[in-house]
Formats: sequence, C-alpha cells, structure tokens
Amino acid sequence: MFTQLLSITRNTFLEAIRQPIFVVLILVGAVFMVICPFLAAYSMDPGEGDNRMLVDLQMGNLFLVGMFLAAFTATGVVAAEMESRTALTVVSKPVPRPIFIVGKFLGVAGALVVANYILLLTVLFTIRHRVLQNASDQLDGPVLTFAVGGLVIAFFLAAAANYLYNRVFTSTFTALLAGILTLSLVMVSLIGPDWSFQSPLHDWQDHDNQMFEIAIGAVLMLQGVLVLTAVAVVFSTRLSQVMTLMVCLVVLAVGLFTGKIAQSVDEALGIPQAASVWQSMSIIADSDNSFARKTLYLAGKTLYLVAPNFQFHWPTDAITQGNSLIEDQEGRFSLSYLTGVTAYTTAYIAALLALGVALFQKREVA
Repeated sequence: MFTQLLSITRNTFLEAIRQPIFVVLILVGAVFMVICPFLAAYSMDPGEGDNRMLVDLQMGNLFLVGMFLAAFTATGVVAAEMESRTALTVVSKPVPRPIFIVGKFLGVAGALVVANYILLLTVLFTIRHRVLQNASDQLDGPVLTFAVGGLVIAFFLAAAANYLYNRVFTSTFTALLAGILTLSLVMVSLIGPDWSFQSPLHDWQDHDNQMFEIAIGAVLMLQGVLVLTAVAVVFSTRLSQVMTLMVCLVVLAVGLFTGKIAQSVDEALGIPQAASVWQSMSIIADSDNSFARKTLYLAGKTLYLVAPNFQFHWPTDAITQGNSLIEDQEGRFSLSYLTGVTAYTTAYIAALLALGVALFQKREVA
C-alpha cells in the first residue's frame, strides 16, 4: 500500500511541475516581487515605513500567488484526470480509492512546497536589498549578481537539457531554479552590499530578525495554500475542472473574510471574545433580535465554524507591526503560534481528505 501511495504521489508531483501554468505563475509572481522594492519607495512614510510597505507587498504577493498556484495546479492535475477518464487506469487496478485521493493531494502539495520555496527565496533577496531611499543609493550588487545570474543559469541549463537530452523543460527548470537560488542566497548571506565578507547570520539577524520572521510567516502561508489544495482535490472528485476552480476562488474569498464576519456578529451582540462558537450561537438564539436577523447571525457563525479561516495564515500584520512570530510576550523563543496553526491546518486537511474519499468512493470513473 505504501508503494502504491509513493508511486501516485511521485507521478502527481512530476505531472504538476510539468504544467506550463506552474512555471508561468512562479515567474509572474517573481517579477512582481522584483518590482516591489521600487514601488515601496512611494509610501507616505519614508525610511522604515518604505521597508514595512515592502514586507507587506511581498507577503501579499507570496500569499496570492501561492493560492492561485494551488487552485490552478490542483484542478489541472486532478480534475483534468477525472474528465479524461485516465483515473480509470489507476482505480481499475488493485489501488484503494483512499490511496488515490491521498496520493494526489501529497503530489500536488509537494509541487506547491517547491514553488513557494522559490518564491520565498525571491522575497528574501528583495528584503536583503531593501528599498532605495534616495536617488544616490546604490543597488545591492551581490543580490543582483547572484539572483539574476542564478535565474539565467537555470534557464539555459534547462533549455540545454531539453535540447540535448529531451528533458521536460518546465520540471527541469523548476528543480534547477530551486537549487541554484538556494546557493545564490547562501552566497549573498556571506557578502555584504559593498562586496565585503560578513557573518552568514548578519542579514538574518538584522532589523529584529526580520528575515527569520518572514520565513516563519511563509510557512504559515504555505499551510493556507495546502488547505486550498485539499479543497481543490475534494471537489475535483465530483466537479469539472472549471467548476472546481470556481469553488476554490469562492472558498478563498470566504476564508479571507470569515473571521471578520464572526467578529462583526460578536460586536453587534456584545459577545465576549473568550466565548466559544457554541456559546456564541446560544447567545444569538436567546437574543431579542428578529428571526431573520438571528438566522443571519447564526449563518455567519456557522460559516466561521465550517469554512477555513485564512486569517490564521496571514502573519503580515504581525510582522509589520513588530509582533514576533518566534518569541512570546516575555521575549523568549517560542513557536506556540506556529504549532497551533499547524495543528488546525492538519486537522482541517484531514477532514477535507476524508470528505474527498467519501465522495470518490461512489464516483463512476468508467
């Protein structure tokens, strides 16, 4: 059974990174990230305000590109296979359907981990570069040399491998880009903007460990991306590729605002923040509001309970406002928030995959 799971995961992973849309979205996201240091220079708070705006823009890009990657990649791999009936060749063999669903999710998730890792490296390059405050400020030579050079080298090596050895360009380029940019970041960490040698931890410890905070924030965002991936896999078992994509976009929109909706209900009825969802529903039911308003409030709370809350995976406000993700209130190293969100994400993904298995059990693929 484990061998079957590993085989389906591997094949799905390779199929995902071979999709042209996969590489296109990575490159488009990287281009926007490269532009951000120049756009952030136009904030209303020159100096550190520009750099806070840079972090805000970059984390927003990382989140949105990751979400679009999850929606397009998962639907392209899973739903298209259902529509083309190629899934029949797998489930007609002695492969349990739960293994098929879990393998598909793990394969797409692996591809998204690679994509988000490449995008995170791009973000870290721009954070090291910082925003140019004045026209006389010089560009960061090591960042431009190693980052752009790594991209060019990866492109030409992938093109050469495609031409000489008939390797798939998209998957080869993705693998080379991840490896070469990692080496490039190591080199940049060792060399200062003036080409002098520095401690490899200098950039990571600069500005209150900001690069560490961004790396932890990227992990939180990746977990949100994996939740949307599970949603895409689940609905791909019953819906077409286009409809699955539409459902993913709706879930994304709802998940970004479900926390705000629940907060609005609490404020309207004076429900304390410490109250659980079930206590909140009891308060709503016992309130003096009309039946229609009660129904609306209960629907908002139910939506908060059922829909994924992507606010848990949005650490940008905490980073830009100086609230650490790796320290507690006493300043001690702590990953309690990351651990809590990870537990929530794991439980939610497990529930979604269980639903997907149940939907796929009776799906006719012949």
